[in-house]
Amino acid sequence: MEMREVIEVVKRKDIEDYVRLGNLALKINKGLAISGPLLTGIAAVGSAFVGNGSWAAIVAVTAGALASTVNAFEHGVQVGMLIDMYRNSGGFFRHLNESIEATIGERDLEKRENGELFEMKVALQLGRSLSQLRELARKSASSHVDGTAIDEFASKLF
Repeated sequence: MEMREVIEVVKRKDIEDYVRLGNLALKINKGLAISGPLLTGIAAVGSAFVGNGSWAAIVAVTAGALASTVNAFEHGVQVGMLIDMYRNSGGFFRHLNESIEATIGERDLEKRENGELFEMKVALQLGRSLSQLRELARKSASSHVDGTAIDEFASKLF
């Protein structure tokens, strides 16, 4: 089996997707981290002017309700943990990539890991059987020849 094809799928699909999702979660977290205290401040300032008109009360109540909703979403969904999960998954795929490249690049056959055992280890790390990993490598190789993009991810775990 050609492990370089597996590396290409991991690079093109898995790492790229998890980095993209991690950056998206980070942007959402930044927005929530800014808007929660901002809405709380607006509610506090609006509550100081409640006796002066009905708009102040509406603004205070609306901003307070939105602030509590934003804070509940931020902490309930645990957006920070999502960011860590996506970044850790991306780091796992980079580590797997480096491991495969180091094993392939080892010239001393005595130091090189056993090929079949290494394939099995990579397949298990990606949540696939050995036959599924070989099929993925074949699909990746044929996608290079055909000029099409492969439609599946290397990992079936995350």
